[in-house]
Amino acid sequence: MHQLAHGFWLGFRHLVMPGVCRACHKLLPVEADDFCSNCLPQFTVDPFPSCPHCSSTIGPHADTESGCAICRKESFVFERAIRFGPYQGLLRDLILQMKHPGQEGLAEAVGNRWAQRDEDRLHELRADLVMPVPLHWRRRWHRGYNQSEALAQAIARRLALPCHPAALRRLRATPPQTTLTATDRRQNLRGAFALRRGSDLKDKTVLLIDDVMTSGSTVNECAKVIRTARAKTIVVAVLAHDGRS
Repeated sequence: MHQLAHGFWLGFRHLVMPGVCRACHKLLPVEADDFCSNCLPQFTVDPFPSCPHCSSTIGPHADTESGCAICRKESFVFERAIRFGPYQGLLRDLILQMKHPGQEGLAEAVGNRWAQRDEDRLHELRADLVMPVPLHWRRRWHRGYNQSEALAQAIARRLALPCHPAALRRLRATPPQTTLTATDRRQNLRGAFALRRGSDLKDKTVLLIDDVMTSGSTVNECAKVIRTARAKTIVVAVLAHDGRS
């Protein structure tokens, strides 16, 4: 019944307002939804193996029993991290586009593809709730939305889990992490997040969502705050992992 209704909606929408691919902006056939058959595999296929602890790209024969060469030297508070793909190619282009005002529809469409592809894998995490990494209110006001929240909402809907977009707060605006060294990133974010009063996370498994992970400093600072509420397990899921150190 759901598939029938979805098919009817696609046909009606195409008749009233023919859709275009959100990546290449070419007209979509009536059966397509958001992305064309040429663009879709360019960002929904992860061509590399990744570390099950930190989601970094690794070699095909890497020993990851105690983490990879990158995360063995880190003291992450979260238990593990998974990714949709590497921060490159079309996935990188889409993420950069999401950071502009008015791109909430794109973030939701990409989030839906992520949730659809990784539904079984995400279910296996046995999360109790989904939580996005927050933006500072000034950046959110400028952008009009938080792309990590749009991704988290798409995943929560697919998994039939509650999403808590307001549980974490960003207390201060910080310089973009991409302009800093790994050491400076940690210092930059120290004390930047707080948990709202009344957030009940005791003995819960929290699925923490962000768009890009580079050194892991941002999600780790969020995880530290979540841990103070006595969460049982914290799993990080990022749309893309950027291999820069």
